[in-house]
Amino acid sequence: MIKNTFPENFMWGGATAANQVEGAWNIDGKGISVADVDTYKSNLALDDYEGHVGVTLDKIQKAMEDPSDKDYPKRRGIDFYHRYKEDLALFKEMGFKTLRVSIAWSRIFPTGEEQEPNEKGLKFYEDLLTEMQRLDIEPIVTLSHYEMPLHLAVKYNGWEDRKVMDYFVHFSKVVIDRYKDLVTYWLSFNEIDSVERHPFKTAGIIPEQCPPGKEEEIVYQALHHQFVASSLATKYLREVSPNAKMGCMLTKLTTYPNTCKPEDVEATFKKNTLNYFFTDIQVKGEYPPLILNMLERKNINIKMEEQDLQILKDYTVDYLSFSYYMSLTESKDNSLEKSAGNTVVGVKNPYLESTDWGWQIDPLGLKISLLELYDRYGIPMIIVENGMGAKDEVEADGSIHDQYRIDYFKAHFKAMKEAIDEGVDLFGYTSWGCIDLISAGTSQMSKRYGFIYVDQDDEGNGTLERRKKDSFYWYKEVIETNGASLD
Repeated sequence: MIKNTFPENFMWGGATAANQVEGAWNIDGKGISVADVDTYKSNLALDDYEGHVGVTLDKIQKAMEDPSDKDYPKRRGIDFYHRYKEDLALFKEMGFKTLRVSIAWSRIFPTGEEQEPNEKGLKFYEDLLTEMQRLDIEPIVTLSHYEMPLHLAVKYNGWEDRKVMDYFVHFSKVVIDRYKDLVTYWLSFNEIDSVERHPFKTAGIIPEQCPPGKEEEIVYQALHHQFVASSLATKYLREVSPNAKMGCMLTKLTTYPNTCKPEDVEATFKKNTLNYFFTDIQVKGEYPPLILNMLERKNINIKMEEQDLQILKDYTVDYLSFSYYMSLTESKDNSLEKSAGNTVVGVKNPYLESTDWGWQIDPLGLKISLLELYDRYGIPMIIVENGMGAKDEVEADGSIHDQYRIDYFKAHFKAMKEAIDEGVDLFGYTSWGCIDLISAGTSQMSKRYGFIYVDQDDEGNGTLERRKKDSFYWYKEVIETNGASLD
């Protein structure tokens, strides 16, 4: 019999990233990260959704010399660093069973090369995780979420250099040792596939430091180093914390053929196959044959050490997590109208509505994604990012009526429940930006995702007061009833 509730002990919650909420970018010994040089953009042109979006050494140098946060909103975040207890109390009031957070690598190792960690950084996360434990909110901790030390990007061209892999493994061991009694669920890399789309933000790769014509090869080299680093972190976690679990994370870019024209179907197959490549390695433990053939045809040579492939095979992940915001359509016809998405562009789907930022809304696509992923991998899964960026209006009495957000989540939750009823092992869900934060792509504050409104504008003006939106109370009821209220 199909129940009208989600599975018992389903982990309802929300998700954030250190570089988008913490602020405090230059205090208590924190070093500068790649996120701290990310500039505000009022909007992105479609052509900028994939790529470096103007990353140059000159711009990096200018940012390093600028002591302010005026043009660099991620430096200020929403001051979660000082307000985390207030925010956690609100999450607890909503009924959160879990909260996904990340650890800013440069808060622990300011340049990434230090042998001894920054104790103030370690203490901050210890206090944060301890407070979560007190409130009975299960942490899901991401080791790398677009916030690697900038020094490693400039000196080594980021993850191109194998030395960075060694520095990351050292960082991972230090934080796992420190928090192993506070954390059960870990994630190695946020949206590891995103190295292809924004190499600097994800892997510290700077175009000027790549030999001409070799940038794509360097992207795949960096990816290989991240795959091996993830497996080594998994190996260490199992040695020191056998009951803990390491997961991987994929940007699920579900793509449909724009038509049934065979050329569109072939292009779509190739796009989806490339999307699966990353989880194929982390879940199955080996490079897929079609990907190896593609690399060979492109004359891309990945340098590997003798033990690398065995490490990938021996230390695969325990669970699969993914982000899902929208679906895409693919066509060989380049003249068709395009639509933006999560750092990607696809052909606009006429059957779907769009958010204020042009991302197409497709709840059924989430169900399809769950079915596809579980059919392919057959391991436990959790959705760790899902939501909609929107322009919220504060009424005269301070209320925020965001029925559009409620409608979005309700449709996606129903799709999740249908997938579970059809056999998918989905053990949790964390909405992206459960509290308003700085946008990853545009560094805007006005692109709001949260159930909680933060009084701050794109220029950093505001009181930072937290206010409950209508969706706050709606999600609270969903969690209280374990989804029964959806009916």
